Amino acid sequence: MWIVSLLFPIFAHRMNLKKISIINYKNITEAELSFSPKVNCFIGHNGEGKTNLLDAIYFLSFCKSSTNPIDSQCIKHNEEFMMLQGVFGQQTTDNGQQTASQQVKIGLRREQSQACLNYAETMANLGEANKSTSQQVGGNSKSDGDSIEVYCGLKRGRKKSFKRDKKEYQRLADHIGLIPLVMVSPADQELILGGSEERRRFMDVVISQYDRVYLNNLMRYQKALQQRNMLLKQEEEPDPELLSLWEEMMAQTGEPIYQARKAFVAQFIPIFQEYYARISQNRETVSLRYISHGDRGPMLPTIQNGRAKDRIMGFSLHGIHKDDLEMCLGDYPIKREGSQGQNKTYLIALKLAQFDFLKNTGNHTTPLLLLDDMFDKLDSTRVEQIVRLVAGDNFGQIFITDTNRDHLDSILQNLEQDHALFLVENGQISPKL
Repeated sequence: MWIVSLLFPIFAHRMNLKKISIINYKNITEAELSFSPKVNCFIGHNGEGKTNLLDAIYFLSFCKSSTNPIDSQCIKHNEEFMMLQGVFGQQTTDNGQQTASQQVKIGLRREQSQACLNYAETMANLGEANKSTSQQVGGNSKSDGDSIEVYCGLKRGRKKSFKRDKKEYQRLADHIGLIPLVMVSPADQELILGGSEERRRFMDVVISQYDRVYLNNLMRYQKALQQRNMLLKQEEEPDPELLSLWEEMMAQTGEPIYQARKAFVAQFIPIFQEYYARISQNRETVSLRYISHGDRGPMLPTIQNGRAKDRIMGFSLHGIHKDDLEMCLGDYPIKREGSQGQNKTYLIALKLAQFDFLKNTGNHTTPLLLLDDMFDKLDSTRVEQIVRLVAGDNFGQIFITDTNRDHLDSILQNLEQDHALFLVENGQISPKL
């Protein structure tokens, strides 16, 4: 192992959820909770509402549920509306920037060192750029000590209302990135076992939180793809000029999406591999590889050359909507080779690396970390390593759910930090003294 010192300009913004109000969200009838700025633990049996609470926090960050794309299905059965409201605070050290760069020591294998140095340089450049572009993601920045109030209301049959400080958003995309968040949950197994759309979503969720241009390009690409597919499905021969119009938009927006994903993966890999090595104590090696039609060259001819076959199939076979991440354990796909414990370790390492990446990009805000039933299927050694990681100063506010009180007691004992413990029973959430 080499130890390489990376110099990052640290802005030390730390986002905290101070309190949340919930009405009729899934199985939670009503809850009004205040949280610790560090560690918040929720204990209860399966199906009691622990995950729904974390999902409500996720909703306030991403304007949608992490598990259900249909907003109306988040309203509690037999109720007509739901409401979520969170009050967030952003703490800043040294007026948002340290007077000198902070050395962050990361253990790296020899072959990872250059990629990580490139990452350091990129992060430094992003830090400089964001001094003068604090509005790039998440709107106007708040001064130190100010609170941000985020509200979401939804009635059946109506469009949801999403507000920041009582002002309605005209575009929900303008909210993304204001409250950076990383969630680790059992549903993450679809990153390994599911289709390529899950792995594209992983990249999109990370990049969209710090790159507004990427998010806008992604929405424009999806619109162009949808329109092109509608033309391809027509019984009559589609208008070639219309096809060309949507193909040009796909290429125009797809090229920068490809470049952004390629750069992200290159910078992300050494961070991910280091987290996996620490959790597994170097028992296995892992890798990621970005696969894209963009590797073939300019996007427009790649899309247009497949037009005849696309017409037969009725949908577009080429473009960045077919991108994938190849996930390997050793030299083989982890989907085929990994044990349950290795798969879980892989996914946790991915998410902790996502946390690290977001913390050092964009507005340099430490994300909220949501850990849902994280310790299932892990041996005691890996659990211990994870607890040591999240106990460090690198992490900000953490929300943890578990059915096992012993796990939570072990975490709290090792953290030795301010914490709050809550009991969750049948949708009722109460502080546990």
